[in-house]
Amino acid sequence: MSENVQKQQPEAARGRPKMRVGTVTSNKMTKTVVVQVERRMKHGRYGKYMTEKKKYKAHDEEQACKVGDVVRITETRPLSKDKRWRVSEIVTRAEVVEGAPAERS
Repeated sequence: MSENVQKQQPEAARGRPKMRVGTVTSNKMTKTVVVQVERRMKHGRYGKYMTEKKKYKAHDEEQACKVGDVVRITETRPLSKDKRWRVSEIVTRAEVVEGAPAERS
């Protein structure tokens, strides 16, 4: 009988989640924004500096992000097929250009 008793093992400590800072390129989906993250890297053989661009889909619960905002995104559990990130804060807001057409709300 004592064989069936499962031993309580302490849960493994989770590490810090990854964080990225990027620019919002699209907010046309409901509660989702597309964030483009750029990083400069040196080519291994030729030594030339290149800009690597990668797009992430991030969850934006309040729908507060607009195109052009600089945001900080944090890694999270899978929220959908493509979403594994969430917007943790808006670092800087995009500048509103006068005379430009109003964005959809």
